[in-house]
Amino acid sequence: MPRPPRFAPTTEAMPGAVFSPIAGRMREVPGGVCPLHIGDTWMEPFTGGRMQDLREADHPGLHRYCETRGVPALVDAVVEKVRARNGLRCEPENVLVTAGATGALCAALGAITSPGDEVLILAPFWPLIRGIVAAFRADPVEVPFYDRVASADDAVAAVAERTTPRTTALYVSSPNNPTGRVLPEAWLAALAGWAEREGLWLLSDEVYEDYVYRGAHVSTARFLPERTLSVFSFSKAYGMAGNRTGYLVGPEAAITQAQKISTHTFYAAPTSGQVAGLRALRGGADWMQRARECYEAVGRGAAERLGVAPPEGSTFLFLDVVKKLDARGIWGFLEDCVSDGIALAPGPSCGRDYESWVRLCYTSAPPEQVLAAVDRVAARIR
Repeated sequence: MPRPPRFAPTTEAMPGAVFSPIAGRMREVPGGVCPLHIGDTWMEPFTGGRMQDLREADHPGLHRYCETRGVPALVDAVVEKVRARNGLRCEPENVLVTAGATGALCAALGAITSPGDEVLILAPFWPLIRGIVAAFRADPVEVPFYDRVASADDAVAAVAERTTPRTTALYVSSPNNPTGRVLPEAWLAALAGWAEREGLWLLSDEVYEDYVYRGAHVSTARFLPERTLSVFSFSKAYGMAGNRTGYLVGPEAAITQAQKISTHTFYAAPTSGQVAGLRALRGGADWMQRARECYEAVGRGAAERLGVAPPEGSTFLFLDVVKKLDARGIWGFLEDCVSDGIALAPGPSCGRDYESWVRLCYTSAPPEQVLAAVDRVAARIR
């Protein structure tokens, strides 16, 4: 008898939609909810970088396939940006334009991992990275980090404790989603030195590089360029999440392998999104500055209302609400928040050690709506 068709066990074990247990309840709330669970912005892109601003007459081939590495003009502009902004040596051969930062991470992991490899993930982390690692048949290994580590030596000790002979790579996110932490240069240098000694790859998620409010953003590849794959995105930098355009920067040999993955999955990033990204690099600086000032102000105001430290960067606050949980646990708390007209993201999606935490994005709605919603959250956790 032939065996019945089955699903891949690894895929079945992957987490599904992050918010599925409360998604139905969110749809039932009269007037909807304030979407503080989504890592997005309420701001539209700058005038000139919106889809209605793009004309095929100005951009021949706008609706056609482009080169799988990326629109050449955008690749060249990324090279200039990476040299100037990130302080890295960069040539066109070091760049792969991708379907968002998600596509960049998929391409990178497809290039450097094999079934059974382990990838260390500093926790708490962006909710999708754990599943992306699993999708490429590697094993995600969570390293409690951003709320536990206090020095460069501690940082190295934390990752070393979880390292095994199967460890292939370390995933680092700074500025971090969800904690808002910006890792100091000395910590990044120490982690890079450790990765070099261990013969590991570094995956540096830098999608929030432009939203730092305290300290300074430093690209990890400065310390280990030959082993670092850096991930960037127009989604966060310029409010273009729907355009699905990001880019991967790394050693030429690694980019060549990553391009094989991108070509055989999404083929190429959307041409129109790439044209918008090119316009952003050429003319979006003022928009980004306004966004940064707005985000910093609302993030500081939200933190004050909640009685926590202001974020150092990114667009999130991460809160431990353990004292307000009842027998229903974190999902009961989230359901109560939905009843208040607020959607928050569950901490467990950011790591197994964060069952009593919630993530709040303070840029997903206009500031006055966010702060009003935060006041309701504050009232619930007092």
